[in-house]
Amino acid sequence: MLFVNEGFTFRNFLVDAITIFVFIVTIWLLITVFMDLFRRHDISGWGKALWVIGLMILPLLGVIAYLGTQGHRMAERNTQQAQQARDELRRVVGFSAADEIEKLDRLKKAGSITDAEFARLRAKLVT
Repeated sequence: MLFVNEGFTFRNFLVDAITIFVFIVTIWLLITVFMDLFRRHDISGWGKALWVIGLMILPLLGVIAYLGTQGHRMAERNTQQAQQARDELRRVVGFSAADEIEKLDRLKKAGSITDAEFARLRAKLVT
């Protein structure tokens, strides 16, 4: 079932394209899993080492197992990290919700935004 002897055909191109796609997705998933694995604080060093060994021996199966067992927690950790980064940036920049609401009020009075937009943006700032 080797297509090598056929030369350059559409079937060979399609198989090559699918192979490259699967390879790139696997590498991307491995990088994502490794990033999550090494950021975790709830797992010991030996647990991380076992996951790394498993991911190195059987990468695709290891990624599927990790996503199956840790997928929902990965999303929670990513959300938490993004919130921490946002809070740190606001602290460094000197973000003030009161200043932003004042700017929104000026935009509303100038007619640049509607009352509905003002209410939506103000609610987003307050939370």
